[in-house]
Amino acid sequence: MVSKRAREVTPFMAMDVLERANELDDVVHLEVGEPDFEPPEAVFETAISSLRDGNTNYTAARGKPELRRAIAAHYDREYGVAVDPGRIVVTPGTSPGLLLALAALVDPGEEVVLTDPHYACYPNFVRTVGGTVRTVPLRPEDGFQPRADAFEAGLSALTRALLLNSPANPTGAVMDGETLADVADLAEATDTTPVVDEVYHGLSYDVDEHTMLEYTDDAFVLNGFSKRFAMTGWRLGWLIVPEAYVDAVNRLAQNLLICAPNFVQDAGVAALETPPDRLVEIRETYRERRDLLVDAVAEWGLDLGYTPQGAYYLLVDVRELPGDALDVADFLLEEAGVAVTPGVDFGEGAADYLRFSYATDIEAIEGAIERIDAALSTYGEIPSEAGN
Repeated sequence: MVSKRAREVTPFMAMDVLERANELDDVVHLEVGEPDFEPPEAVFETAISSLRDGNTNYTAARGKPELRRAIAAHYDREYGVAVDPGRIVVTPGTSPGLLLALAALVDPGEEVVLTDPHYACYPNFVRTVGGTVRTVPLRPEDGFQPRADAFEAGLSALTRALLLNSPANPTGAVMDGETLADVADLAEATDTTPVVDEVYHGLSYDVDEHTMLEYTDDAFVLNGFSKRFAMTGWRLGWLIVPEAYVDAVNRLAQNLLICAPNFVQDAGVAALETPPDRLVEIRETYRERRDLLVDAVAEWGLDLGYTPQGAYYLLVDVRELPGDALDVADFLLEEAGVAVTPGVDFGEGAADYLRFSYATDIEAIEGAIERIDAALSTYGEIPSEAGN
């Protein structure tokens, strides 16, 4: 019999939509967060050179010293924060880092507080380690910005961790330094631990980015190479661990992950040495795409109500259209040939929304806008049974 743990894991709807969309002809993909940029050329060159040098064997579970030192240097350079490389664990992607953090922190029955909306997979990670999910609502009129007092209201005697994401998926909200500091103070006062997913750092627009490590060392901080360096398939990330958890996390990594790929770790060093001008250009490209979609949403008469400050997503309220968000997503896929993700994937607070990703080229986005313009002229004809 399939385990209770496995039965409780829900599908990742964005991937379900992708699978359906791939069965159709001529679909514009705005459902997945897959950067359309190539990694820096030095990443390819370093990986090939490392392969030719025979770096295909195991490394230490916590990662190669060269990469851990490069990650530490990144924090010093970007945020003025000193991080001991001994607290850094390299992982095969950021998701395994989250698994390690929760496995080290959470015992069965203990609670992890999430925002709502949240990244779709977070609750499944919590349930996989035997934890219980509690959520605190985010308000669209606040631009989906988390507030420390909302987290405080969500705490109970069983709360073990606060799981945050900034810049956020699916909203694009970026937490400011004051809020991060307040959350760090709250965690210290209530004996809870922040777990902060910063994988979209580097992709913020007109706002300053702050890492939780500026405000506390008693936090697990996740990041990686997938978004900033367009290295999704390379599967390389890292986890910064509070000193008290270093040995435990290393043991977990030895048993659950073994190690990240050797030659890919060398490519990670090259990525972190990329000149900053390249990222500036990428950010400006994303900003242009964001602004194009924001304007289009307004022209469709739908309520966005905020401008995303980071990542590459819009969360669009579709309550003005017939049917629920699942109906509208099905309509856009079947009638307009545009794939988007129903918001219910991201929590009850997003159930009336659709997530649009602008991680694709601007020509595709312009085409999607034209298709949706045409399709919405007949939106009153959406069948009520769509999606059932």
